[in-house]
Amino acid sequence: MTLRILVVGAGISGLAAARGLRVAGFRPDVVEELPASTVPGAGIFLPGNASRAMRQLGLDAPLRPLGDLIFRQVFHDSSGDLLFEVDLAGLWAGVGESRALSRADLQQVLLTSVGGEVRYETAVRDLEIVDGGAKVEFGNGAIAEYDLVVAADGRRSMIRAKAGLGGPAVPTGQIVYRSVVSGGPSLSDWTCLLGERSQFVVMPMGGRRLYVHADETVEAGTPNPEDPRARVRELFGGFGGPVPAVLAALEKVQVARTDEVVLDGWTKGPVLLVGDAAHATAPTLAQGAAMALEDAVVLGEVLKATPHDVPAALRAFEQRRHDRCAQVREHTRQRDQTRDVAPAERDPMLRRRGQRIFADQYRGLVEPF
Repeated sequence: MTLRILVVGAGISGLAAARGLRVAGFRPDVVEELPASTVPGAGIFLPGNASRAMRQLGLDAPLRPLGDLIFRQVFHDSSGDLLFEVDLAGLWAGVGESRALSRADLQQVLLTSVGGEVRYETAVRDLEIVDGGAKVEFGNGAIAEYDLVVAADGRRSMIRAKAGLGGPAVPTGQIVYRSVVSGGPSLSDWTCLLGERSQFVVMPMGGRRLYVHADETVEAGTPNPEDPRARVRELFGGFGGPVPAVLAALEKVQVARTDEVVLDGWTKGPVLLVGDAAHATAPTLAQGAAMALEDAVVLGEVLKATPHDVPAALRAFEQRRHDRCAQVREHTRQRDQTRDVAPAERDPMLRRRGQRIFADQYRGLVEPF
């Protein structure tokens, strides 16, 4: 049986889903509303379980030369004094390497893996669930029917709304600042400095570049800063460790708000939500891409097992993925709550127990999915 499958979205989640489907023997259509010239500018950190999923998608070889391997996470207080370390190499032993790289490079690996067959500048205007399938209307007025629509269109998923699978994403109260720095200090570790309701993370990402990911928790209604670079320098100007040298080299800074997507279900008829469209969290555990990549592996597996019964395959997908993604959400919330404890109480506690607490938050993800 040849299934007619549409993947909506050609970011990491959509391209990974398309790859998972191709590995399973299917040839989905992939559409993306943005033009092909849109290239993500930030970096990305892939923990060991993300690397395992890339390997299961047959993409470990093209990933291997990219970015820098990360063997340790090192946590400091705002002055730069050590709080604790996490041995990533030991934690993810037998699972996969942890790696920081350009988000654009990762996306290119995924795009190449699906043959580059993406219809860019192609929006989905409407979706109607009909008997045994889905009728999709595109932005140019064309209409097509599919046996399965995979919504990988992100936190603000239009397909989620059209299918009646849930409301809008819920803000977490964080503002995130991202940048790629050249000419900064020499670093080999994923390095975090914890401030008051804020953190500054920096890591090597290959090519003598550093990926910077900083955030702050703000009150509801607080607007994004008009000058993100100035705000980062103001917020973290008193920090120690490598931060002053990174701030001196800081140029362009992207700013975004983080939010969560929490749904009762991810499927309705022939529609399936994956990645951030289904289970977005704050980026604190760096599990957004990892969960999307795992989604892609499982999607290919369940559909290959029951290609004549799409509803059964989608139920199997939810059964395999729901608890794991809920665990990531809960641990993300726990870590954010810990981060937002007053430093006078938080820092001594983390010196005593931080290594065990933070390693335990990843330990369940070491297990197969």
